[in-house]
Amino acid sequence: MDVVEAINNQRAVTARRAFTWRTIFYGFMRSRRRNLRREIDAEVVFLDWHHPWLFFLAVGTMLLSCLDAFMTLQLLERGMVEVNPVMAAILGRGTTAFAVSKMLLTGTSILILVFLAKSRFLNRFRTGLFLTAFFTIYACLACYEFVQLIADM
Repeated sequence: MDVVEAINNQRAVTARRAFTWRTIFYGFMRSRRRNLRREIDAEVVFLDWHHPWLFFLAVGTMLLSCLDAFMTLQLLERGMVEVNPVMAAILGRGTTAFAVSKMLLTGTSILILVFLAKSRFLNRFRTGLFLTAFFTIYACLACYEFVQLIADM
């Protein structure tokens, strides 16, 4: 009985399912569930692996959101007005509240869209297309704000 307890204790210390940075890297690079296993699983929308394009869109949208927040604050200092009524109300509470709420709203939305990227909205559009649309809108907004900042100099 002592040998069995020693083996169990040894397994508990060196569990093969220990969570490390290697686990994250390995899971990211070598995810197993890339495709559906059976035809009956055609409705499954949650896979372990997402296309790298979704990663680009998610990170790009978040970076553009940060750039938008920074340039919005710069433009507000130069006399421009916030058009979005929700963000204008949050700006009334201060720049920290504005930046935090903008990052939380954008980050949460991106996570939801990536999680549901394979599902269909109204049985027509893949949800991942919304991430592409948000990225495009943020890119256009950042270009507009950049032009406004240069014109003000």
